[in-house]
Amino acid sequence: MSPLLNIAAEEMENPLVPPIPELVIGLIAFVIVFGALAWKLLPNINKVLEDRREAIEGGIEKAEAAQTEAQSVLEQYKAQLAEARHEAARLRQEAQEQGAALIAEMRAEGQRQREEIIGAGHTQIEADRKAAALTLRQDIGTLAVTLAGKIVGESLDDHARQSRTIDRFLDELEEKAEASR
Repeated sequence: MSPLLNIAAEEMENPLVPPIPELVIGLIAFVIVFGALAWKLLPNINKVLEDRREAIEGGIEKAEAAQTEAQSVLEQYKAQLAEARHEAARLRQEAQEQGAALIAEMRAEGQRQREEIIGAGHTQIEADRKAAALTLRQDIGTLAVTLAGKIVGESLDDHARQSRTIDRFLDELEEKAEASR
């Protein structure tokens, strides 16, 4: 054969189309590998995918349950917070009322003590006035008797007579003072 014929024969064979025996062997190998994969690997893949789907669905259900529980806890918290605020307002109101009552009680006690002090002061002043009047009366009497004794020139030592005279004199002075008012 000539070299040109060899080139022409080679050109006639299509390089894209494999020879038939190779094609049959390749097809049989493909079916064997595909069958083995489908028989062994595909059930495992399907099982893993199913487990994953169930885990995701279970996770979603758990998330929904957790969200529902969280919402319930939030509502309970809000209710407790509202109740605590109400209780705090009530306690504040009670404290204000107790404070006002305590202030009123302290004022009443202060007023009572003031009245007692004023009453005790008036009593003390009256007692002091009476004591001063008595002392003044005695001093005036003594001075009057001494002066009368000097004027008369004799001693007026009779104490009973002295007292009666002084009392009568001072009573007359008091009557004149009251009449002039």
